Amino acid sequence: MSEEQRNAGLLLRTAAKILDFILVAAVMEIIPKAGFYAGLAYILLGDGFFDGRSIGKKLIKLKVVSAKTNAPCTFRDSILRNSTFAAGYIFWPVPWTGWIFLFLVFVLEFTLLLGSKAGMRLGDEIAGTVVIET
Repeated sequence: MSEEQRNAGLLLRTAAKILDFILVAAVMEIIPKAGFYAGLAYILLGDGFFDGRSIGKKLIKLKVVSAKTNAPCTFRDSILRNSTFAAGYIFWPVPWTGWIFLFLVFVLEFTLLLGSKAGMRLGDEIAGTVVIET
């Protein structure tokens, strides 16, 4: 990582993820049946758009890059890094069980992020990515 690039902090990353999930929720409300699948696709692929930026990350001025090469996140990387959130999202419609599962996914991801010196959550470890400020 170059000198001018800084790993994004928990607050900025959380704000970007909340914005992305608000977008997903809006799509689910506007297009009830297809919206679920569109939301799933966005969760999985979102970080592969806009040179490594989901819409939430673009608004907060964050970017997902390869931890080794600093290359922008690819669609493959995006699928790998967001598969944990996608798993939680898939089970969300199941009352109580799905809600608890999604909550546990978030707790796991953010606990690992807090404990990581490199600023990587489980999805970042799987994909070999980091989130930086731009």
